[in-house]
Amino acid sequence: MVVRRERWKIVCARGATRAAVVGRSSSSLGLKAMFSNRSMLKSVVIPQLAYRDVGEAVSRLWSVFGFKERVRIGNHRAQLTFPGGGSLVVTEGAPQQSVATGGHACHRVMVRVSDVDSHHRHASQHGAKILSPPKDYPYGERQYSAVDLGGHRWDFSQSIADVDPASWGGELPET
Repeated sequence: MVVRRERWKIVCARGATRAAVVGRSSSSLGLKAMFSNRSMLKSVVIPQLAYRDVGEAVSRLWSVFGFKERVRIGNHRAQLTFPGGGSLVVTEGAPQQSVATGGHACHRVMVRVSDVDSHHRHASQHGAKILSPPKDYPYGERQYSAVDLGGHRWDFSQSIADVDPASWGGELPET
Protein backbone atom coordinates (compact mmCIF):
# COMPACT_ATOMS: atom_id res chain seq x y z
CA MET A 1 0.00 0.00 0.00
CA VAL A 2 1.32 3.43 -0.97
CA VAL A 3 0.83 6.18 1.60
CA ARG A 4 1.35 9.88 0.97
CA ARG A 5 1.21 12.55 3.63
CA GLU A 6 -0.76 15.74 3.03
CA ARG A 7 -1.15 18.65 5.42
CA TRP A 8 -4.58 17.64 6.78
CA LYS A 9 -4.77 13.87 6.34
CA ILE A 10 -2.95 10.71 5.46
CA VAL A 11 -4.21 9.24 2.19
CA CYS A 12 -3.78 5.53 1.47
CA ALA A 13 -3.57 4.37 -2.14
CA ARG A 14 -6.51 1.98 -1.68
CA GLY A 15 -8.77 4.99 -1.10
CA ALA A 16 -9.05 4.76 2.69
CA THR A 17 -8.27 7.93 4.60
CA ARG A 18 -7.44 8.53 8.22
CA ALA A 19 -7.95 12.02 9.60
CA ALA A 20 -4.79 13.48 11.04
CA VAL A 21 -3.72 17.07 11.32
CA VAL A 22 -0.01 16.92 10.68
CA GLY A 23 1.94 18.52 13.49
CA ARG A 24 -1.12 19.01 15.71
CA SER A 25 -2.83 16.80 18.25
CA SER A 26 -6.34 15.86 17.12
CA SER A 27 -7.50 15.87 20.75
CA SER A 28 -6.68 19.60 21.04
CA LEU A 29 -9.15 20.22 18.22
CA GLY A 30 -11.98 18.35 19.93
CA LEU A 31 -11.70 15.33 17.63
CA LYS A 32 -12.58 12.30 19.76
CA ALA A 33 -15.52 9.90 19.86
CA MET A 34 -18.78 11.85 19.78
CA PHE A 35 -21.94 11.52 21.84
CA SER A 36 -25.00 10.44 19.84
CA ASN A 37 -28.09 12.71 19.72
CA ARG A 38 -31.36 11.86 17.94
CA SER A 39 -31.84 15.57 17.20
CA MET A 40 -28.57 15.81 15.24
CA LEU A 41 -27.54 14.31 11.92
CA LYS A 42 -24.88 11.57 12.13
CA SER A 43 -22.54 13.15 9.55
CA VAL A 44 -19.48 14.99 10.82
CA VAL A 45 -19.40 17.73 8.17
CA ILE A 46 -22.84 19.09 7.27
CA PRO A 47 -23.46 21.70 4.55
CA GLN A 48 -26.20 24.23 5.36
CA LEU A 49 -27.89 25.90 2.39
CA ALA A 50 -30.36 28.79 2.55
CA TYR A 51 -33.52 28.94 0.43
CA ARG A 52 -36.39 31.44 0.33
CA ASP A 53 -38.94 28.64 0.92
CA VAL A 54 -37.74 25.68 3.01
CA GLY A 55 -40.78 23.51 2.15
CA GLU A 56 -40.34 23.99 -1.58
CA ALA A 57 -36.59 23.35 -1.32
CA VAL A 58 -37.13 20.11 0.60
CA SER A 59 -39.69 18.97 -1.96
CA ARG A 60 -37.42 19.76 -4.91
CA LEU A 61 -34.28 18.28 -3.33
CA TRP A 62 -36.26 15.08 -2.74
CA SER A 63 -37.83 14.86 -6.20
CA VAL A 64 -34.82 16.05 -8.21
CA PHE A 65 -31.80 14.73 -6.28
CA GLY A 66 -33.18 11.96 -4.04
CA PHE A 67 -32.70 13.53 -0.59
CA LYS A 68 -35.03 12.29 2.16
CA GLU A 69 -36.42 14.55 4.87
CA ARG A 70 -35.29 13.49 8.35
CA VAL A 71 -36.64 16.26 10.60
CA ARG A 72 -38.61 19.47 9.92
CA ILE A 73 -38.12 22.35 12.34
CA GLY A 74 -41.08 24.68 11.94
CA ASN A 75 -41.05 26.26 8.50
CA HIS A 76 -37.51 27.66 8.79
CA ARG A 77 -35.25 24.58 8.83
CA ALA A 78 -35.08 20.90 7.80
CA GLN A 79 -32.54 18.09 8.03
CA LEU A 80 -32.15 15.90 4.94
CA THR A 81 -30.29 12.65 4.40
CA PHE A 82 -28.94 11.05 1.25
CA PRO A 83 -28.54 7.32 0.58
CA GLY A 84 -25.05 6.16 1.56
CA GLY A 85 -24.62 8.51 4.50
CA GLY A 86 -24.74 12.08 3.22
CA SER A 87 -26.68 14.86 4.90
CA LEU A 88 -27.71 18.46 4.39
CA VAL A 89 -29.50 21.16 6.38
CA VAL A 90 -31.92 23.45 4.55
CA THR A 91 -32.39 26.84 6.24
CA GLU A 92 -34.57 29.85 5.55
CA GLY A 93 -32.79 32.84 4.05
CA ALA A 94 -32.39 34.96 0.96
CA PRO A 95 -29.50 33.82 -1.28
CA GLN A 96 -28.21 37.40 -1.76
CA GLN A 97 -27.64 37.94 1.99
CA SER A 98 -24.09 37.62 3.28
CA VAL A 99 -22.25 37.94 6.57
CA ALA A 100 -20.22 40.79 5.06
CA THR A 101 -23.39 42.87 4.55
CA GLY A 102 -24.73 42.12 8.03
CA GLY A 103 -27.14 39.42 6.88
CA HIS A 104 -27.10 35.68 7.24
CA ALA A 105 -24.83 33.61 5.02
CA CYS A 106 -26.60 31.82 2.18
CA HIS A 107 -24.43 28.81 2.91
CA ARG A 108 -22.32 27.61 5.78
CA VAL A 109 -20.77 24.42 7.04
CA MET A 110 -21.52 22.63 10.31
CA VAL A 111 -18.79 20.43 11.76
CA ARG A 112 -19.47 18.03 14.62
CA VAL A 113 -16.69 17.81 17.24
CA SER A 114 -16.45 15.89 20.50
CA ASP A 115 -15.32 18.89 22.60
CA VAL A 116 -16.60 22.24 21.32
CA ASP A 117 -14.98 24.23 24.14
CA SER A 118 -11.45 23.00 23.39
CA HIS A 119 -12.08 23.46 19.66
CA HIS A 120 -13.30 27.03 20.30
CA ARG A 121 -10.27 27.74 22.51
CA HIS A 122 -7.91 26.42 19.81
CA ALA A 123 -9.64 28.41 17.04
CA SER A 124 -9.59 31.59 19.15
CA GLN A 125 -5.90 31.20 19.97
CA HIS A 126 -5.12 30.78 16.27
CA GLY A 127 -6.90 33.94 15.10
CA ALA A 128 -10.42 32.78 14.19
CA LYS A 129 -13.05 35.51 14.02
CA ILE A 130 -15.63 34.19 16.48
CA LEU A 131 -19.24 35.19 15.75
CA SER A 132 -20.78 33.50 18.78
CA PRO A 133 -19.13 31.70 21.70
CA PRO A 134 -20.10 28.15 22.76
CA LYS A 135 -23.73 27.97 23.92
CA ASP A 136 -26.04 25.11 24.94
CA TYR A 137 -29.26 24.60 22.95
CA PRO A 138 -32.46 22.73 23.92
CA TYR A 139 -31.97 20.23 21.11
CA GLY A 140 -28.96 18.71 22.89
CA GLU A 141 -26.12 20.55 21.15
CA ARG A 142 -23.44 22.98 22.32
CA GLN A 143 -22.32 25.20 19.43
CA TYR A 144 -20.19 28.16 18.42
CA SER A 145 -19.79 30.00 15.11
CA ALA A 146 -16.79 31.53 13.36
CA VAL A 147 -15.91 33.12 10.03
CA ASP A 148 -12.85 32.06 8.05
CA LEU A 149 -10.45 34.18 6.02
CA GLY A 150 -12.74 33.92 2.96
CA GLY A 151 -15.82 35.13 4.85
CA HIS A 152 -17.35 31.65 5.04
CA ARG A 153 -19.35 30.82 8.16
CA TRP A 154 -18.50 27.68 10.15
CA ASP A 155 -20.69 26.29 12.94
CA PHE A 156 -19.03 23.79 15.30
CA SER A 157 -21.34 21.53 17.29
CA GLN A 158 -20.95 19.04 20.15
CA SER A 159 -23.76 16.66 21.10
CA ILE A 160 -24.25 16.99 24.86
CA ALA A 161 -27.53 15.06 25.24
CA ASP A 162 -29.65 12.59 23.32
CA VAL A 163 -32.83 14.61 22.74
CA ASP A 164 -36.00 13.44 20.97
CA PRO A 165 -36.71 16.04 18.23
CA ALA A 166 -40.39 16.12 19.25
CA SER A 167 -39.40 17.49 22.69
CA TRP A 168 -38.26 20.83 21.19
CA GLY A 169 -40.72 21.13 18.29
CA GLY A 170 -39.03 19.06 15.58
CA GLU A 171 -41.41 17.13 13.35
CA LEU A 172 -40.52 13.68 12.05
CA PRO A 173 -42.08 13.04 8.64
CA GLU A 174 -44.55 10.19 8.33
CA THR A 175 -43.05 7.20 6.55
